[in-house]
Amino acid sequence: MPASKALGNPAPIHRDPQFRRLWVVGGLVSLIRWLEILAFAVFTYDHTQSALWVASLMMLRMLPLAVFGLALGALAARVSRRAVLLATHALLLASCLVLMLLALLGAIEVWHLAAASALHGTVWACDMPMRRGLMGDIAGPGRVAQAMSLDAVTANACRLVGPMLGGLLIARGGLPVVFLANAVLYLPVLFALLRLREPPVERLHTRLSLRTLLSGGFQAARESPLLRAALWLTILFNLFAWPVLSMVPVIGREQLRLDPQGVGVLASLDGVGSLIGALVLSTAAGRLRQGPVYLGAVVAFLLLQMVLAWSPVALLTGLALLLLGLVQAGFAVMQTTLVYTATAEARRPEAMGLMTMCIGASPLGFLAVGALAERLGAPGATLLCGVCGLLGVALTWPVCRACLREPGRG
Repeated sequence: MPASKALGNPAPIHRDPQFRRLWVVGGLVSLIRWLEILAFAVFTYDHTQSALWVASLMMLRMLPLAVFGLALGALAARVSRRAVLLATHALLLASCLVLMLLALLGAIEVWHLAAASALHGTVWACDMPMRRGLMGDIAGPGRVAQAMSLDAVTANACRLVGPMLGGLLIARGGLPVVFLANAVLYLPVLFALLRLREPPVERLHTRLSLRTLLSGGFQAARESPLLRAALWLTILFNLFAWPVLSMVPVIGREQLRLDPQGVGVLASLDGVGSLIGALVLSTAAGRLRQGPVYLGAVVAFLLLQMVLAWSPVALLTGLALLLLGLVQAGFAVMQTTLVYTATAEARRPEAMGLMTMCIGASPLGFLAVGALAERLGAPGATLLCGVCGLLGVALTWPVCRACLREPGRG
């Protein structure tokens, strides 16, 4: 359903069958992602005893967002987004089957997981301009906050289940069982995409240079202080905040002495908090000022990660992760919503691509936290990143405060 119709149709977005299909795809892929991230981290740390290697796998997963984000944003304006999503997820299923065979033969190596992380990251880079862009078109500006909140509810429920399931599967059956579970989960993803009907949109038929695309994205940022603030806060969050969650398996194994299943439970607690936050936002998002929620979530996350760094016991660590997930839900829901509502319709593909590029700053964050953890330990690296992030917000306050000046729309 085109956005124009959505504006005149106040029906709840979850009743739209096309939205539901994209909703299912996002939820199942999120479950696969978090199951896999935990299993890869435990396997890698057990085989290398290196926090840097663990962080590097996440860095490889995030690097494609920076490399391909803008190009994918432009591609989304010119091709069938459904076709791209279908082809890329079919490729992920094929790679999963190859890795399962290697694991069954006992030939799996850390570098195989690194290559898989990079491939999965490339598909992840398609999510904002392709799948979420489609969700925005189906919902329309009047329901986009509700759509993104519901999507976040499902994604965070999967973040809750994924690490627990990943820890359980790798403890009981190793990587072959992990890959088998993922392969089974990809089947309903492909089925939902096959049944998806893409809403009609006006497509660009001219070939644009990367310089032109980048110029379009920056033009959108110049026209909207709110978009500019959202992009900058996204960079800070992905440099100094989110990467510290890659240290949870290391903290769990090294500092708290937990087994793989215990690490899986610990790593799932931020998913519990995110699920609670997303559920609240699914009903309240339309009444909240989106900018202040977004800014507040970034600052609160940076403060809470310091508590995570100081925590000497599993109970306090779990509580910190629960609260981290809660505030991360506000960040995740408002991120796409702000880009969509703060940007002129003609500039949205470039703005979505530029946001994906900003998220792609996280590889530097993962490398930094991994390298710092080698020298300072995972808690010390987590603490230092929190301090740097807060300093970044303080030193660029004239940009960040645009979130407070402009009321949310949606």
